[in-house]
Order: sequence, then C-alpha cells, then structure tokens
Amino acid sequence: MTSDTILDGRPRTGAGDLDAAVRALTGHAARAEEQLASLPEPVERDPEQQERAARAKLAVRQARHTFLRRHVEAVYDDLTEGGAIRLRLHELVRAAEVRFPGVLPSADQMTAELNRIQAHKEGLEIDQGLFLREVLGSVSAGTHLMDSMLRPTERALRLLPEFQRTGSITLHSVRLERTGPAAELTLCRDDCLNAEDNQQVEDVETAVDLALLDPAVRVGVFRGGPMSHPRYAGRRVFSAGINLKRLHAGQISFVDFLMRREMGYINKLVRGIVVPHDASWRSLAIEKPWLAGVDTFAIGGGAQLLLVFDRVVAGADAFFSLPAAQEGIVPGASNFRLARAIGSRGARQIVLWGRKVWANEPDGGLLFDEVVDPVELDSALRNGIDRLDNTAIVTNRRMLNLAEEPPDTFRAYMAEFALQQALRLYSEDVLGKVGKFAAGAVAK
Repeated sequence: MTSDTILDGRPRTGAGDLDAAVRALTGHAARAEEQLASLPEPVERDPEQQERAARAKLAVRQARHTFLRRHVEAVYDDLTEGGAIRLRLHELVRAAEVRFPGVLPSADQMTAELNRIQAHKEGLEIDQGLFLREVLGSVSAGTHLMDSMLRPTERALRLLPEFQRTGSITLHSVRLERTGPAAELTLCRDDCLNAEDNQQVEDVETAVDLALLDPAVRVGVFRGGPMSHPRYAGRRVFSAGINLKRLHAGQISFVDFLMRREMGYINKLVRGIVVPHDASWRSLAIEKPWLAGVDTFAIGGGAQLLLVFDRVVAGADAFFSLPAAQEGIVPGASNFRLARAIGSRGARQIVLWGRKVWANEPDGGLLFDEVVDPVELDSALRNGIDRLDNTAIVTNRRMLNLAEEPPDTFRAYMAEFALQQALRLYSEDVLGKVGKFAAGAVAK
C-alpha cells in the first residue's frame, strides 16, 4: 500500500514505514517530555513557563495526530495481534505506551499526574483522548475495540459462581440481588447521593455482567438505595451524576471512568455481553431487558442512564436533569440519545439551558414511561418485571436498538466524544467550577 492510498478518509503508509514513523514520533515526544521536566510543577509555573509548556504539548500533539491519522490501524493490529487479542480500554492504552513510545505520554508522566489535583495536572489525558479518537474513528479498529468492551470483565467471571449460588452479592458501591426472574442492582453510595466515581463504574459493570451472565436472571432492575446524606436521610435517590469532589481531586479517570462507563456497562445495557453460549449461532450477544426505578432525582450521569432502559418508572416527585453544560463537560452519550426521546428543541433546552424535567409535568411522559406515587414504586416495578419477562421482548428490544442506535453510528459519536470530553476536563471554566464545588461554594 502506498502513502497515497486513502481509506475512510484516512491516508495510509505501508507497513515498512511504520518503524521510521515511530522513531520520528518518539523523538518529538522525548523532546516535549524533556521540556516539561525542565519546568517547575504546573501549579508553580509563571506565565512564560506556562507558555513554554503549552508550546511543547501542542507540538507533540500535532505530531501524534499526523502519525495516528496514517498509522492507527497498523498500531492497533500490532497491539491486538491482528485482532486475535481482545484488549479493554485501559489495557489498550497501557500496551500502546509500552509498544509504541511517543504515541502516548509515558507511564512515568501519567504516574506523576495521579498525584496532582485536576487543576494542577499537565492535561496528558488529552493525548489519550486523541489516541482513542483515532482508534474509534477507524471502522476496523474501532469496531474491534467496541466489541472487546462488550466482553464480561474478569472480576465478574470470578464472582459468577458465588452469585449463582447465593443470588446476592455486595460490592463497595453496588448491591445485586436476584429475586425470581429479576436481578435488582441497587446503587448504594449513601454518603454522596450515588455520585459516580471510578470505583462505582467498576462495581456497576461487574454487577451488569453478573446479571447478564446468570441464566436464572431474565430481567434487570436499576434503583438507588436509601441515603445517609443529611438532606435526604432515609430516602432513596437514583443518582447525582459524576462525583465533582473526586473530579476536583484528580481522581476521576478519563479512560477508566468517562470512556469505560460509556463503552462498558452502559453499552452492555443496550447491546448485552458477547460471550460464547449455546445460542451464539443466533446472536453473539446475551441481551436482557432492563427496568429503572427513579426515586427523588436522576441528575447528570443518572439521567444519562435513563435513556438506555427499556422502561423507566418514576416517583411523582422525581426529576431529570443534565447540568453538564453548566459544569462545563459533555453529558456522555446524552447528546446522541436525548433528542430521540424528547425532540431536538427539548434536548437543547435540557443540555444547553439546564432545564429540569419533572416526572409529573407533560414532558415527563417523554422520559418516564410510568409515573406513580412514590409509595407505589415497588409495586410498579414488580408489574414491570412481569411484563418484561418475555422472550419476545428480548428480540424486539434488539431490533429497536439496532434501528435507533446502529453500532457504527455510536462508534462515530464515541470517537469524537473521546477527544472533546478530554479537552473539556482541562478547560479553565471546568477547573474553576469543580474547584468551587469542592470548596463548598457550589451545591450540586
């Protein structure tokens, strides 16, 4: 293949040129790393030093962009041995750091980032976003990565025998209990209104995998547990979205939270898990219907979740809110999904203007399938389980999801999301807002 060949809008070079291109990129990256290492810590830099750091990062990002536009498929093929190896997001990023120095910031650079609060980081996760945008933007590499993320986690496979035996498992932030044909997944971070962090994403994906893997489970249920938070003590709350205090502290990972969340458990709610099973000839994925019970509110990431469930039942006093634009970030895949639920104007009002939608207002019917008195929510969920426990439901939800959310369209959205969300994480407005929130000046 010559350097003039273009596929999917991407120029390619021959495999023989890859090593030379890697060496050139490694040189760019080494110079940038050396320049950054010669400067004080980011928070201690004067304006001239900040400008020098910005120029160094810009130069290497431009070089990475050029390299990846030509070589991303060759890089991905090498890392996955031609697709034979299934790497999850964090494994892919770590493997690329080692195998192709310069494609991503070094492990030492990323380790240093872990010890800084968000406002004091170099912003090297932006380079991870650049890498993942190009991987996901490739039809072949991006499709393979998306499919890899639909595999069950090793943690879930280890815990499956215990869950099948006992019908119950409690993780740090999630409880999963099987009752009859249903597995109820309860978010139980009672101290922070189920605000999500890295650990909760890990726990929820594990629980979703277990519910999908256990053949005794035919319907999945999501709900928030009772809170100990003073303002909501004893009340169930669905979710307050991303944990802004953890984000301020630099403890919300771009790869292991923001990207994994969308491509891991949320995508599994839509498409199921891919694992060898008796009916693989009929469908590679094991899919099940999912029902959500919304108590009090679903804010941010909690609201994002509601857009993928097959049925959403809410208490009459609950509301839906996506304040990501006010916080300065992108609300996951809500920009991809929300308009088909509430229309283009409604989606813009919610995402761009910060509009809340109450369950009992007219537009609530576009986001909540059933609105009941809060004391009747348990009964409504039981009725929902009975109705969804039907093999025809599984087939029809698959066809609905295929029509509404084709995998290639979702992949293309996630490619652009990868870079844009990474950029927003390090924008001045976001850093200022999460800092005020963490200091107690702003309430969620």
